[in-house]
Amino acid sequence: MRFGLFGGARTDAGEQASDSRIYSDYIDYICEAEQLGFHSVFLVEHHFTGFGQVSATINFLTYLAAKTSTLRLGTAVLVLPWHNPALLAEQAATLDLLSNGRFDFGIGKGYRWGEFHGFCIPMQEAEERYQETVAFLRKAWTSKGRFSHHGKYWHYEDVVVEPAPVQKPHPPFWVGAASPNSIRYAAHQGYNLLLGQGGGPETVAEGVSVYRREVEAQGRVYDSSMVGLTRALHIAKRQRARGGARIARQVHGPGRTIVAVADRRIPDPRPPAQAAIARRTRRTDRTRRADRPPG
Repeated sequence: MRFGLFGGARTDAGEQASDSRIYSDYIDYICEAEQLGFHSVFLVEHHFTGFGQVSATINFLTYLAAKTSTLRLGTAVLVLPWHNPALLAEQAATLDLLSNGRFDFGIGKGYRWGEFHGFCIPMQEAEERYQETVAFLRKAWTSKGRFSHHGKYWHYEDVVVEPAPVQKPHPPFWVGAASPNSIRYAAHQGYNLLLGQGGGPETVAEGVSVYRREVEAQGRVYDSSMVGLTRALHIAKRQRARGGARIARQVHGPGRTIVAVADRRIPDPRPPAQAAIARRTRRTDRTRRADRPPG
């Protein structure tokens, strides 16, 4: 088992002037995770929310590629119906090139009505747009020389997508799936699997089992690194915080994970500079400390 991060930098509404500071803190947080041996980071993509979620995900990861050296850099997920397929293929390949083959391409269809409404794209078109973009990406990264594409939503004539990605034939695709049918489809398409954020151990085990059987039925070798699972972690250092964590768990559902430790202060064994970075960057985590001292 390998551990990574999921989420993204986030700002508070009405504080756009502080974006760069908060983004810088999150970047420090990710760099610290790499030094501690974390394997990967997967970032979200959201638009028009009003509470500052990451929107330019490929740009963000490209900057991280220059700040890190071993961390896998992933999207979870990039919503394909909102993107120009040719530009996306170029941007993703550039990220893979600059990161020396560390890009994991998590893709999805989208689910928030407000985002589709903002882009003036009917949600009913999401499936067709998604499938057309996937087909174009694969063609762009496997064609030898120039090619043309004429689909329902996009048209390209005599094009070549540059640069080529480092990973062959292309960066691994990851898709989110929860139902047995969607999990089988992911395996059949050769996608890696991002399991849902809910469900207990039995649900997770069943999902992995369905995926593994389908992969092996195709004559491919299953590897546990083909499956990702996301869970929130809340570290409560005091009894009061532990109670707040239990409430948060009830609000967010049983799929959340809480780790509680002794009700006392624990000295930080790291050098003062690293400890200061850790204290500052923890504020950007999506689960904020319930026991922050006053002042």
